[in-house]
Amino acid sequence: MAIKINIYYSGKNKNARKFAEEMVSSGVVDAIRAESGNLRYEYFFPLNDEETVLLIDSWKDQAAIDAHHASDMMAQIAELREKYDLHMKVERYVSDESEECDRSFIRE
Repeated sequence: MAIKINIYYSGKNKNARKFAEEMVSSGVVDAIRAESGNLRYEYFFPLNDEETVLLIDSWKDQAAIDAHHASDMMAQIAELREKYDLHMKVERYVSDESEECDRSFIRE
């Protein structure tokens, strides 16, 4: 099982992109990726919306997410979200162990 969280950060004046860039340049992203249980932490930019950034954040289990949320790093992230005046929309997914049913549609 894995838990995937999609977070859409939105703002004005391309602040969501600036936030993502500062998260990377400050080393916070590398630190999160190094946390126990982190499987993925990547930003994506929608082609049709310059004011939004999508974070795909994936964790081994809820305990790993809880440890991440309890870390000192969360204060840094919250501070940057405030700095760039961002709003969030969150989607949460739990992996389906029966992924083999989709294999015939995937080109690798």
